[in-house]
Amino acid sequence: MNRSAVLSVVLLVIGSMPGLAGATGEETYNSGCVACHGTGVAGAPRVGDKAAWADRIAQGESVLYENAIKGFQGASGVMPAKGGFTNLTDAQVKSAVDFMLSASQ
Repeated sequence: MNRSAVLSVVLLVIGSMPGLAGATGEETYNSGCVACHGTGVAGAPRVGDKAAWADRIAQGESVLYENAIKGFQGASGVMPAKGGFTNLTDAQVKSAVDFMLSASQ
């Protein structure tokens, strides 16, 4: 099964993320992002894996935010726009990214 197919299955299994108005970055992460970034599905860098995050962090927060919000396909995997959770605001996505970065440096 290719990465895109695996990601599609993961998104179907976890369904849509509940509304998270006022949620912290960690809460947003734990409510959905963890499905891929906790396991490495579809090439997602696992939270806490400093080596996997090093090159991404070096690109700067603005690139990471844009890739997380708009989606990105790289050589090692795919990041769907907002992780497939289109109900998230850009601010919620940025907050989750901030949480993952702080846990991965």
